[in-house]
Amino acid sequence: MIAEEQKLTLIGLFVLKLLDLEPEDGGMAFPVYLPHELEPFEPVLERLTIQRFIHVDRRSGQYKLTPEGIDYLGTAIDEAETYIEEFDGAEAEVVVSTLRTRNLDPLRVRFLWGWYQGEFDDPVVFQQRRGAGNVEDDWATYLLTDGFFDELRRDLE
Repeated sequence: MIAEEQKLTLIGLFVLKLLDLEPEDGGMAFPVYLPHELEPFEPVLERLTIQRFIHVDRRSGQYKLTPEGIDYLGTAIDEAETYIEEFDGAEAEVVVSTLRTRNLDPLRVRFLWGWYQGEFDDPVVFQQRRGAGNVEDDWATYLLTDGFFDELRRDLE
């Protein structure tokens, strides 16, 4: 099981990436009044707003990144690049052991790795590549389930 706070933090990074990218590059707008398919992200958006990583742009009626959100995103990108540079090609057990020795969360590192490399930019394709028996088409809901994080945790075993 993953703690709700950690889930919201990691999926918050996913949402920030969507807000940062242009639509032609895979980005997405999040209107204040979320359509049904994006409603699962409501607690994530609330948390990001409280953290001041996003704000409501009243003219467009959409969530927008703040300078703090852009800085946070940059820090997460730097963190992901550091892990990839250090651990690319290493066996999972070596990576996990090293991370635990450093008191770092292996699940966070695994998430950042896949997030940075675009592995779950399309959660439906992510499930298909992983051989999921029942692919969840409601991708927003899927990302917030323990099943998504269990799938990532499998790579750490």
